[in-house]
Amino acid sequence: MRITRIDFEGKPGRYATAQRRVGGVGTANEVVVTILTTDQPNGREHHVQPDCEEDLWSMAECIQHHLEGGRGTNSDIHAYYAELLRLSDL
Repeated sequence: MRITRIDFEGKPGRYATAQRRVGGVGTANEVVVTILTTDQPNGREHHVQPDCEEDLWSMAECIQHHLEGGRGTNSDIHAYYAELLRLSDL
């Protein structure tokens, strides 16, 4: 079994989706995270390498910041990182 999409909900009006996209021949796999906020209702896409811990952690920091409205502690960020790991190659 492989998880291919995760939806996150933060403070009111703040959402994110993370989706694994498997590349075809000559195309890399990636995790695409779309963050939707009240000031960006159409969302903003971020492309993450599924085999890079640093990329995944950085994206977890970004999701946490946008959904909760401020910088969190490592344990706050780790909750998002753990979910992104479900879409990763790690």
